[in-house]
Amino acid sequence: MAFGFGKKKKNDGTSADEQGNTADNGTMSEENGMLALPPDPSDTVYDRAVHGPLDADEVSGTDGYVDLGALLVTPREGLALRLEVEESTSRVIAVTLDLNGSSLQLQAFAASRSEKLWRDIREQIGLSVGSQGGEIEILDGTFGKEVLAKVPAQASDGSSGYRVARFIGVDGPRWFLRGVLGGDAALNPDAAQELEDLFRGVVVVRGETPLPPRDLLVLRLPKDAAASPDGVVPGDHATTAQGGEPFRRGPEITAIG
Repeated sequence: MAFGFGKKKKNDGTSADEQGNTADNGTMSEENGMLALPPDPSDTVYDRAVHGPLDADEVSGTDGYVDLGALLVTPREGLALRLEVEESTSRVIAVTLDLNGSSLQLQAFAASRSEKLWRDIREQIGLSVGSQGGEIEILDGTFGKEVLAKVPAQASDGSSGYRVARFIGVDGPRWFLRGVLGGDAALNPDAAQELEDLFRGVVVVRGETPLPPRDLLVLRLPKDAAASPDGVVPGDHATTAQGGEPFRRGPEITAIG
């Protein structure tokens, strides 16, 4: 497994990594590009405790996982792992898993025992994407409701196009785990399968420290990984950024486990 760092400029909690496609369950105003999701009592119930991701208290041991602090990830052949760092504070704010040309970005947030965050965060994604001229579609997916998002982007040849991302989320005991699928996995179910399996296999370590709901849980570099002497190299994959800057590219520092 390969490790790396990516730089991010800003993190503002639940607005992290927002991008967007037209919403069947919401309306997009042509005047301001904002989208509001109506009440939807038919949200698919996903049995997280059976299918994962799991809480640290729900597993018998943590041997064999890559320990990233708040997240434990199952290693897999060909999997590359990047930790994304907030430039202003140097703290790790997300982990991105790259596999077979697709990516899965992970972030874990604190939550209360009773409040579920995913519905409100879906709405915030729609609002942010709409304000950037993008579109979203709310779908019934593998983990229940999810967001397929498109935002305008310029191709390397200067032509106009879109970047697509698929947002998935699961509410756990005192935490919320959000994933963003990019590359082929955003649109191709076959390409997404392995990354969905990785998402299900994540273990969230909430800890006992009191945190306000929606605060990011602390991530860290694995103990057996170290920055390579090669230093900074360009990022090879488009990733989503914090603070309403979707798909911003950043430098990476390669590291090995």
